[in-house]
Amino acid sequence: MSERHDATTPVVIAGGGWAGLAAAVSLCQHKVPVLLLESARQLGGRARSVRIGDNIYDNGQHLMIGAYHGMLTLMQEVGVDLDEAFQRLPLTLQLYKGKKMSLRMRARALPAPLHLLGALISVRGLSATEQFKALRFSRQVLRMDIPPGEDISVRALLHSQAQTPGLIGKLWEPLCIAILNTPPDLASARLFVAVLRILFAGMRRHSDMLIPRHELGALLPRPAGEFLERHGARLELGQRVTDLDIGERGVRAVQVGSRRIPCRHLILATPHVISRRLVSHHPRLHGLAKRLSRLGAEPVTTVYLQYPPETRLPVPMAGFENAVAQWVFDRRICNQPGLMAVVISARGEHMRLATGELTERVAADLARAFPRWPAHRHSQVLREKRATFCAGVGSDAVRPDNRTAVRGLWLAGDYTATGLPATLESAVRSGQSCAQTVLDAMQS
Repeated sequence: MSERHDATTPVVIAGGGWAGLAAAVSLCQHKVPVLLLESARQLGGRARSVRIGDNIYDNGQHLMIGAYHGMLTLMQEVGVDLDEAFQRLPLTLQLYKGKKMSLRMRARALPAPLHLLGALISVRGLSATEQFKALRFSRQVLRMDIPPGEDISVRALLHSQAQTPGLIGKLWEPLCIAILNTPPDLASARLFVAVLRILFAGMRRHSDMLIPRHELGALLPRPAGEFLERHGARLELGQRVTDLDIGERGVRAVQVGSRRIPCRHLILATPHVISRRLVSHHPRLHGLAKRLSRLGAEPVTTVYLQYPPETRLPVPMAGFENAVAQWVFDRRICNQPGLMAVVISARGEHMRLATGELTERVAADLARAFPRWPAHRHSQVLREKRATFCAGVGSDAVRPDNRTAVRGLWLAGDYTATGLPATLESAVRSGQSCAQTVLDAMQS
């Protein structure tokens, strides 16, 4: 009889972020008992909603696109109505330099890749020479395949493709930081090209922006938690895994404080920094711990500014050139009129600024771009110091698989070898892939 049918202990999943939830839902759909342990008092991990006083804020504004098939399918499986959950818009980039709009580009209603090539032809803010160079690079992207061992920085790739400093500053650098959460001097060209190929080579709908109509908690964490409870999974919040019990034949248990929980299969769906700490004490996993330490980490800072309710952006999101603020999202669509979420990705000088000074600098950036806006009424700053792994040169070569050297111990997270940067789609794909690997092991 297969292990799946005579198992008496559930699969234990440590971590209730999007990867852990994806793995748990997949296992429950195959009627596998699941125990999900989450250290926080709510599900969602680093992509969650937080309540501060009377207000609800998202811990970062996660860029979602139509190509996120794994994420969108999972949402549907747990009962989310996608048409109600998202406003779908063609890919649009609108950047400001001071009070002047420095770039505007909008995808056209044409088959891929003409939808984005047409956008580059009609873009405002680039010279004819820059448009030609951008078009040529975009065509090259469709044929590029950078092996892991030949990776270079995004900056080096752009220079090799004769992209001008102005073109890099207005178009490619903002995209790089938004996509990879890593500065172009450090960022992996392999991962950058992989995402650009999805945007350019897939169906036109794949490049659409998906603007959430609700806070992050309502998009997946709460519906997934309700789905899991309906299907018999056990969810325990406020339960931090502190150690692993590993024997000669594989994983035996997890330790949660003084409590020992036996298990035959354990999925570590914790951030890679936490996973490294948990595996570093075990000799057979020293190689894995070393690989995880090489991934590094990058921050994401979100500055929320509350303006009078009538204050609004001309578009749902806009970017800034040569400013502390990078992107601003109008939360009106989430039924939070007048609330602006300003996202600052990756490392930079903003990390050295005190909260008050950072808020003043960001508010000044918005005041220059939108001089008719009144002063903001209050603010909130959320700093996620280890929001993602550093998608640096060669990072793809050290990202681990779902399977580890210890029998019954598995990894799930956006940092595993998904071929994508640290996005919600990467997390979901990793969780789903991990669950399938566990199911295959149970049947073997």
